[in-house]
Amino acid sequence: MTSPDYEIVIGLEVHVQLKTVSKLFCGCSTEFGAEPNTQTCPVCTGLPGALPVLNGQAMELSLRTAVALNCEIPRLTKWDRKNYYYPDLPKGYQISQFDLPMSQYGWLMISDPEGEFEERKIRIIRAHLEEDAGKSMHDEEAGIADSRIDLNRTGTPLLEIVSEPDIRSPRQARIFLTELKLLLGYLDVSDCNMQEGSLRVDANINLHIPDQEGMIATPIVEVKNVNSFRAVERAMHFEAERQYERWQQTGERLGDVSKQTRGWDDQAQVTRAQRHKEESSDYRYLPDPDLVPVIVPAERVELIRTQTGELPAALRDRLQQQYMITAYTADVIVNQGRPLVDYFVELAEKSGNAVLAGNWIQQDVLRTLKELEISIEQFTVPAASLAELLTMMDAGQLDNSRGRDLLQAMIESGDTLEQSVARLGIEQVDDAALEELCRQLVEDNPHVVTDVQAGKQQAVGALVGKARQQNSNVNPARIKEICLELISQLPSAGENP
Repeated sequence: MTSPDYEIVIGLEVHVQLKTVSKLFCGCSTEFGAEPNTQTCPVCTGLPGALPVLNGQAMELSLRTAVALNCEIPRLTKWDRKNYYYPDLPKGYQISQFDLPMSQYGWLMISDPEGEFEERKIRIIRAHLEEDAGKSMHDEEAGIADSRIDLNRTGTPLLEIVSEPDIRSPRQARIFLTELKLLLGYLDVSDCNMQEGSLRVDANINLHIPDQEGMIATPIVEVKNVNSFRAVERAMHFEAERQYERWQQTGERLGDVSKQTRGWDDQAQVTRAQRHKEESSDYRYLPDPDLVPVIVPAERVELIRTQTGELPAALRDRLQQQYMITAYTADVIVNQGRPLVDYFVELAEKSGNAVLAGNWIQQDVLRTLKELEISIEQFTVPAASLAELLTMMDAGQLDNSRGRDLLQAMIESGDTLEQSVARLGIEQVDDAALEELCRQLVEDNPHVVTDVQAGKQQAVGALVGKARQQNSNVNPARIKEICLELISQLPSAGENP
């Protein structure tokens, strides 16, 4: 929640590892988990005389992402050397893009399914390609107090997506990251695995505080080492409170001190000072003399635009309008990925009841996927078979309990609906038999009749339970309906028959 005493201002820098087989400027593998320093070559380690060659697939994936983020894509983009000296940067510079990025000035819409804020446009300053650095490993083995370098990541293609400071709460930051990750998944440009470093986030935050002089801005802090979207949210909450307390104590404001980089300690739930944040001038950018500029024809951009499939925001709108499901249901389904969307569409079409289909996916299908730790592609009940089950339920032939029994049987055995119905001994009970059963129950249980006539309609539940004891195939809803109808036709206690 935003404090009434200040406004939180957040901008995000998201580094996305692109799903390429080889690195950005050489042929070394990008596969995760190899032995340290086994996926290197003279190019990515910066040996004298080695020349980089651009990975065309990385450029293609970047363009696909830029189009989906509504970015402007200039006709010409070039490469620059970002100079700094870290042990895990063997060349002493990182090949990146400075003044002519491959895309800029885009936006991504976010909304809160819980309604905490209205739909909000988060502007994108730029999305540019660059190579990754290596990895410094500190004390990662017991008893070894030293630092080692693994250069396997060096040269891995990254797309850095930089937002404007349009985010106004930690929750908005988490929702933006969730929506961005979902978009990248639909585009199939990255696996976005934060545990493997495929998606990394740096968050810039400061406060705008009302004052007699106007609006005071606190110094900007960049927070690093956040390894989950929840951690980003928690780090932003902590940092906002820390900055406000700091301002109350010292009166620090933007311009009084240099920007600072802090690291998030997830165990202690605090940020810790690391160093002063560098400005772009500190990196002494210069054009890379070994790489030619890239020309991106408008026709190529338009082709990518036409080949880009339906994206999450458009999918949510279509599912709501076409199938009349709630915004929440559409959000849950779309957020699981395109395969589940396809499953829902087939289920809704073949069952003829999209609302029921959406409810069963949320309550039963997703729970099963989570329990079995499988994807919808591995789910043993095809959409067509589940649609048959929902059709029976929609027609009143099955209640929820029996329907779930059938689904569980189909999941466990892999049998068809017809086979599962036979195996569980489920038979259709016609209305004549139901009415005769209900008439007998009403006659045998006058105390229930008295309670219902006294206004305690829930008392009819006892009759439903007795009916199920006699015949497990009866529909409880239909039993309740018939019993209430029969009781309504009886004279009340004290009335003459």
